[in-house]
Amino acid sequence: MPETRTIADLALEVRSKNAGPFWVTMELFMRDAAGYTIVADPGYLNATVIAGLYGVEPDTVQIFRIPALDVVKISFPRPVPQGSLRDRDIHAGQHHVPLALFPLPGPVT
Repeated sequence: MPETRTIADLALEVRSKNAGPFWVTMELFMRDAAGYTIVADPGYLNATVIAGLYGVEPDTVQIFRIPALDVVKISFPRPVPQGSLRDRDIHAGQHHVPLALFPLPGPVT
């Protein structure tokens, strides 16, 4: 049985960070144009997918595709304001993990 490949397998780096006290931004730095083409496809990675991974409303998700840099940037509201009583990741440094582990579509070579 083939091993499941993820976004992390095609990325140079997947990271998340604060975008102010109310937003999280994630960035997918792809190794090459081929990987970028896969993750930038709106049929694969879109607001509905991000909403499912992070429990946010799809209409609050912003996705920026930057082909000249092979980068996809995603922003959405933080689940709780930064530094609030229920904030478990004040720098949003671990939010990228579900996205990095998201399976790639079909067989990828």
